[in-house]
Amino acid sequence: MLRTILVALIVGLTLVPGTVRTEAGESYVQVISQVQPKIVKIFGAGGLRGLEHYQSGFLISAEGHVLTSWSYVLDTDYISVVLNDGRRLQGNLVGADPRLEIAVLKVDAGDLPHFAIDQAATLRVGDRVLAFSNLFGVAAGDEAASVQHGLVAAVTSLAARRGVFETPYSGPAYVLDAMTNNPGAAGGALTDRRGRLAGILGKELRNSLDNTWLNYAVPVRELETAVKDIIAGKSRPSVDNTARKPAQAVTLALLGITLVPDVLARTPPYIDRIATGSPAEKAGLHPDDLVLFVNGQIAPSIKVLNEQLERIDRIDEVRLTVQRGQDLIEVSLFAPAG
Repeated sequence: MLRTILVALIVGLTLVPGTVRTEAGESYVQVISQVQPKIVKIFGAGGLRGLEHYQSGFLISAEGHVLTSWSYVLDTDYISVVLNDGRRLQGNLVGADPRLEIAVLKVDAGDLPHFAIDQAATLRVGDRVLAFSNLFGVAAGDEAASVQHGLVAAVTSLAARRGVFETPYSGPAYVLDAMTNNPGAAGGALTDRRGRLAGILGKELRNSLDNTWLNYAVPVRELETAVKDIIAGKSRPSVDNTARKPAQAVTLALLGITLVPDVLARTPPYIDRIATGSPAEKAGLHPDDLVLFVNGQIAPSIKVLNEQLERIDRIDEVRLTVQRGQDLIEVSLFAPAG
């Protein structure tokens, strides 16, 4: 109830009919009513180890393509996508780009209201913006998505923040004064005051030095090419079956990693133990880390992770992206020589 009241207050500050108008003469109420049908709520994996099971997304085609944030929420056989009108549809993962932290889903529906990603707006410091998301999981059915009103506080590169704000994405970002960095908000839409798509809300990003949070969005123009490639089927599969297996492949044992027991059809590759003095320990891996990517390829299960390692020579670098709490961490490992 408290969360619902909080979101209602946030929206209420913005939605006072007739009091605030855009430069085109429309009230924010009108703009928001035009954007809401393009926003979706996503429910999937979560609940384990305190991880939320929901996030946000938005439609980018009339045929049901949804752009969202790549996260553990999508690591499940059944992803539920709830449209603005309350329809709950199964979302199929079309592809993902781990460096940009985005994923594209597809639902079986047609003639849907959507954003045109090739017509995204470019924002400047001081521009007023609206952030649409499923923060705190308030909108589970046909309820409207949460809306926050704010300003672009800075346009900067996240590369300068690596090491304090842990994220593999290092490109341009809009830093916002609105508190968009909330559970479930990742993958939501950032629009300008006229409702034109401008960015995708980033994940919860915490400064590892002082525990402050960064509220940001990635400009859609930085994602356009990757999104089109994913939709066109050009994204990389989890396992490249055309690649030849080396004579001596790297193994988890060589890296000093023991995963949790593989008891399910899609057991997530959580690390159970790290061997003392191993490459994994030297790289800073911890028990309970969740392996998400191996050399840029999605590792949705222990089975797939082992198949990926079978195609990496033991003398080659192994790059892992792991989830630790709400942080993404990248490490490089080499198996011992000999």
